[in-house]
Amino acid sequence: MKSTTVLTPCPNYIGGDWLTVSDVATTPVHNPSTGDIIAETPMCTPQHVEAAVNAAHAAYPGWWETPPTERARIFFKFKMLLEENFEALAQMVTREHGKTLVESRGDVRRGIEMVEFACGIPSLLMGDILENVARGIDCDAMRQPLGVCVGITPFNFPAMVPLWMYPVALVCGNTFVLKPSEKVPLTAIRIAELLEQSGLPKGVLNIVHGGRDCVDALLKHPKVKAISFVGSTPVAKQIFEIGTKHGKRVQSNGGAKNYILLMPDADVENSVRGVTEAAFGCAGERCMAGSTAIVVGDAAKTVLPTLAEVTRKIQVGPTDRSPQPHMGPVITKQHRDRVCELVDAGIKEGAKVLADGRNVKVDSAPNGFFVGATLLDEVQSSMTVMREEIFGPVLSVMRMDDLNQAIEVANRSAFGNGASIFTRSGKAAREFKHRVKAGMVGINIGVPASMPWFPFNGWDDSFFGDLHMQGKEGVQFFTQLKVTTSRWFSYGEGDIWHREGNR
Repeated sequence: MKSTTVLTPCPNYIGGDWLTVSDVATTPVHNPSTGDIIAETPMCTPQHVEAAVNAAHAAYPGWWETPPTERARIFFKFKMLLEENFEALAQMVTREHGKTLVESRGDVRRGIEMVEFACGIPSLLMGDILENVARGIDCDAMRQPLGVCVGITPFNFPAMVPLWMYPVALVCGNTFVLKPSEKVPLTAIRIAELLEQSGLPKGVLNIVHGGRDCVDALLKHPKVKAISFVGSTPVAKQIFEIGTKHGKRVQSNGGAKNYILLMPDADVENSVRGVTEAAFGCAGERCMAGSTAIVVGDAAKTVLPTLAEVTRKIQVGPTDRSPQPHMGPVITKQHRDRVCELVDAGIKEGAKVLADGRNVKVDSAPNGFFVGATLLDEVQSSMTVMREEIFGPVLSVMRMDDLNQAIEVANRSAFGNGASIFTRSGKAAREFKHRVKAGMVGINIGVPASMPWFPFNGWDDSFFGDLHMQGKEGVQFFTQLKVTTSRWFSYGEGDIWHREGNR
């Protein structure tokens, strides 16, 4: 459905000015609950990228010389403004993304937690010193910023993912260019306005909108020093390869196929709640979604029937009104159709349907992009639904005889974001934690996404780079070490000029 209202394209933010771009093509921003177009995103050109990078480059010397304590104070003010605007930001996320309000509040809250982490930068930037590393010689190591950094963010967390990136980059003394997802630019713009109100100097943060041409220009720009990316694995790999080829430091988060093991001794109520939240929260559109449940042994009898019953009861509907449903829409009509096509393929290949969300009808929002919660049983590794990242509200169930077999199956995955186990057995939990090949592990937790003080720690095809986002690794990524070795002589010692000139 097209809006009859003429929409002004979302503005770029360059050098402290909000600039409307009117001479390029645009792409629509939808309210996924209704299908209405609510904004237009300009597909900016390399010339717009050039302006944004140059503004960041010009602002860098002054921002670098700003003491870390002063940079932190700006972010303390920023955190206060985020809190004051918390509910409005959550509603904005819901409107342009489709999350439920509860999920949108979580999105904003996790972003605020990253700002809280960034406020500790005076301590996080402290270096090391060793006196008398050799006789009369001292050595110290300090962290300094890189220069202009870039963030390229996905649609699925409009608040949180950009805030994974630029708060840490900026408090470390870098300047930044953000390229938000063209599908959800509104939240990123509003949050940048709040940072502007916090006293951030002009040009320190810049926003440029666009698609592939815009991204390619950022990846190849000679003044850009570092790239942060979150998205699908094929694109993440390409971002890493192009960025590093052009001399950039790159952290590139890709997709996932996260496994959840359900042991026979798992607490039924709590494990079903954890699995359904992991699989169907945010309509499955997150890289930490639990996409595959492995029921081990008798868990097929103790846990799976309740899981199927609860899945069939999940209510789907528009999230931009009350009462709130359990689950909202997916991001676009095209993505809805792709999710359904993948489910079709799984069924044709032999998967058994325990809950079918392909033909869900929402009378109050007939043009929304809805897919119901879907549960497929007896899924095999060779099936399309196991090879593809569905990124929707679909949970595939595999059946294994024992823990060892389940871990082996999970470890065959090319991805390595998260893996979880539900069990009462400390022995099983410890073995799983020790052996499973994933960077983030949950024990009786469905979504083991790390908090800001720890790295978001994807492995294998879920991450390309060396230093992850969040935590100390995030600070390391946005800084470089400088090591100084010093020796000071006593007055007159070894000074030939002094000795010769005072005869």
